[in-house]
Amino acid sequence: MIRRMATEEQAIPRFPDGFLWGVSTSAHQIEGAADERERSVWDAFTAEPGRVKDGSTAEVACDHYHRYREDVSLLAGLGVDAYRFSISWPRVRTDKGLDFYDRLVDELAAAGVRPVPTLFHWDLPVALQANGGWLHRDTAYRFAEYVSLVADRLGDRVKKWITLNEPAEHTLFGHALGAHAPGEKLMFDALPAAHHQLLGHGLAVQALRASGATDIGIANSHGPTWPASQEQPDVEAADFYDLLLNRLFAEPVLLGEYPSGLGDLMPGDVAADLKVISEPLDFYGVNYYAPTRVGAPKGEDIEFGGLTIPAELPFSVQEIEDVPVTDFGWPVVPEGLTELLTTFHERYGDRLPPVVITENGCSYEGVDDRARIAYLDGHVRALHRAVEAGVDVRGYFVWSLMDNFEWAEGYAQRFGLVHVDFETLARTPKASYGWYRELLRAQK
Repeated sequence: MIRRMATEEQAIPRFPDGFLWGVSTSAHQIEGAADERERSVWDAFTAEPGRVKDGSTAEVACDHYHRYREDVSLLAGLGVDAYRFSISWPRVRTDKGLDFYDRLVDELAAAGVRPVPTLFHWDLPVALQANGGWLHRDTAYRFAEYVSLVADRLGDRVKKWITLNEPAEHTLFGHALGAHAPGEKLMFDALPAAHHQLLGHGLAVQALRASGATDIGIANSHGPTWPASQEQPDVEAADFYDLLLNRLFAEPVLLGEYPSGLGDLMPGDVAADLKVISEPLDFYGVNYYAPTRVGAPKGEDIEFGGLTIPAELPFSVQEIEDVPVTDFGWPVVPEGLTELLTTFHERYGDRLPPVVITENGCSYEGVDDRARIAYLDGHVRALHRAVEAGVDVRGYFVWSLMDNFEWAEGYAQRFGLVHVDFETLARTPKASYGWYRELLRAQK
């Protein structure tokens, strides 16, 4: 049974001592200062008419590059333990690019907030895309070189690292369907991008270990896949979707193998690469938003969640009925988080490291955002039920600290605990910011 989204009266149960509470952002979505870095694939993508729904770009975004002290003050006021941000590879490629992250990390340390950088969050330098991007094996090695550079500069103060953010979405939306940068519509020919991102992850883990890092993970997006019915075509379609969006990106990392013969479709010496991809991790990051209801293909394109699902795919994505939805149209199903974590716990056993929820959040308009409070309340409770069921969960990060550039949606979707006026760039904490602050105080 699916419970309705509602804020419950009783206090949220306490999580284990040492549990890490935080918020997340990404560089391209908030930093701005585009003239002080190299161009990324997202700069090239947004320059093409019709790629972004409101025609906007991230040239200014939230101007976090110039306003980071104000934003760190918001983090300190919120009372989070940690801040997950991403490092812009195009910015690091400039002479003074790492200076900004030096300043940011120092500011976080002074505020008592632990920095948790993600090393790749979709903003590949265009110079690397011109040489093939993630479809080309060499990009994985260039990524490892960049990671070594960052770790050598920041590793004395940064202890917790994330290699990649959501390689599944970057493969599917960016390389298979063309809805995100770099805008490729390769369908199943996009699989090399998945393999090379995973190889880059493994090489990055090796580079971080060489620099002395001892707390490394990845941020993979996952969610339960529900068949539209128990009829065989729907069940088979759902199994295939789960294979592509969940197992394809979890099992090479956790088990050192691709599921169901998918390794035969990957380039290079796959067996040797898998030894690198499966370098042991200290935690496994999970970005969770919603389950997906999947059925047999319908023989026509389907518009769903802001995407066009082509008719030629061997599945269709369908609406989950009788549940609330966010302003983005995404279903609100907190129990899906419990289901996902307990399923992974049962499926992977001791091969699953401690889990950190590296993203969880929702898009709603308004500063008095009671719907967001109800969403977060339900998901934190669902997370606690997973802990009670025996899943080793070590942290939870809300997406996102502030409203930002939401990729192909532009500025139309607001995920932040802090409202941003994109004309004046004024920050205004929302009701959900206050709610999260009080939750953290109660958990201390």
